[in-house]
Amino acid sequence: MVREKRDGATGAGAAAGAAGAVGAERADGADGAGGIDSASEVAVVAGARIGGGGGFAFGPADEERRRGVRRMKLIATGFLLVATAVYGLAKWAGASGAGAWAGYVAAAAEAGMVGALADWFAVTALFKRPLGLPIPHTAIIPTKKDVLGRSLGEFVGENFLSEAVVRARLRAVGIGRRLGHWLADPEHADRVMEQAAAALRGALTVLRDSDVQAVVGEAVTRRADAMEVAPGLGRMLERVVTDGGHRRVVDLVCTRAYDWLVTHGDSVMAAVQGGAPGWTPRFVDRRVGERVYKELVRFVGEMRDMPEHPARGALDRFLGDFARELQSDPDTRERVERLKRDVLARGEVQDLIESTWNAVRSMVVAAAEDDHSELRLRARASLLSLGTRMASDERLQAKVDGWLEDAATYVVTTYRDEITLLITDTVASWDADQTSRKIEAHVGRDLQFIRINGTVVGALAGLVIYTVSRLVGG
Repeated sequence: MVREKRDGATGAGAAAGAAGAVGAERADGADGAGGIDSASEVAVVAGARIGGGGGFAFGPADEERRRGVRRMKLIATGFLLVATAVYGLAKWAGASGAGAWAGYVAAAAEAGMVGALADWFAVTALFKRPLGLPIPHTAIIPTKKDVLGRSLGEFVGENFLSEAVVRARLRAVGIGRRLGHWLADPEHADRVMEQAAAALRGALTVLRDSDVQAVVGEAVTRRADAMEVAPGLGRMLERVVTDGGHRRVVDLVCTRAYDWLVTHGDSVMAAVQGGAPGWTPRFVDRRVGERVYKELVRFVGEMRDMPEHPARGALDRFLGDFARELQSDPDTRERVERLKRDVLARGEVQDLIESTWNAVRSMVVAAAEDDHSELRLRARASLLSLGTRMASDERLQAKVDGWLEDAATYVVTTYRDEITLLITDTVASWDADQTSRKIEAHVGRDLQFIRINGTVVGALAGLVIYTVSRLVGG
């Protein structure tokens, strides 16, 4: 009868120990030692701070947990000692003729002792070898640490990083609708703008001006050098002439030329007289200069005042012919290309291209820092408008959710092996003994309840078995 009680209690403890081993090896996903979930508990440990040499750094919170574990160990051991003391007293009372009750108490206490010892063995076997003996399948966490890491990586990959799980979870959350409601709040929009402006300022500050200027200059130069500009200029000039857009320029030039001739008449006549032969009389030169000047003023004035002046028509024909030559004449196109290369090669042009970055950066930084700048106000209005649409437009919500699902599943399916390998390698790099102590600090207090429960449940089981045996045996 006592053997039956012992076997029953020992079976409970052995089951707890076997469950702990299964939890460590993740053979069937069961909880280890009556309360260790290999995924969730080790995930807690994975978030611990890693010290040098692959070990853990124990902080004040960890020390407090370890003190709590020690207190629970004393309490669980106290239950075992109480059961032992009750067993001894009950056996003494039974030998002294105290009555049948002593047998019941002794059976319960004996089974409680067995249950306590069995669960002590099971709990201890998770973290170390009981009594230092090389018993097989003990010290499970130190010896099975790498297996546990691989199992944890596989568990995370199969149950958290699958495409179906990610899509179902994101679809249930409804990120598009929630994001829309969040962005529609002016306070949240202001927060986003502040963070975006800070990020933009930081990025522009980090970038080196010389590097950006060199990149911009090279990009502009390479782009301009690779593109033939003559045909484009010819097509643009042809459209301008056809639409008569050049006539305002001609009007302006004629007006300015006429005003300049009127203002600088003496200079024009002096230039004409200076080009006359030396043997001609001066009064002849002066009369010729005056005549040329008057004819020139008359000609420019007529061009200014007569839209249908023959010279204007000749200019239209010239521009039209030049536009066609730019598009079809190889010699003209080659001349334009040489001119383009000469202009791009000039230092002044390169300096102008490179200095564009400074102007753009200064403008963007100033706009980002000013809460009332047009850039900030327009961006804020766009965010609010987008948030309002997303909060009410189901089609837009579905698009946003679809984009997020596609992005998340792409990351998950592409980098799942790297993520799980990170878990596996991280666990493998941990020191076995420190890992065991760290896990025990986190879950050891709960595990000590297994010892207490084993003592109580064992005592009750022993009492029931003893009672049934007495009733059956009559």
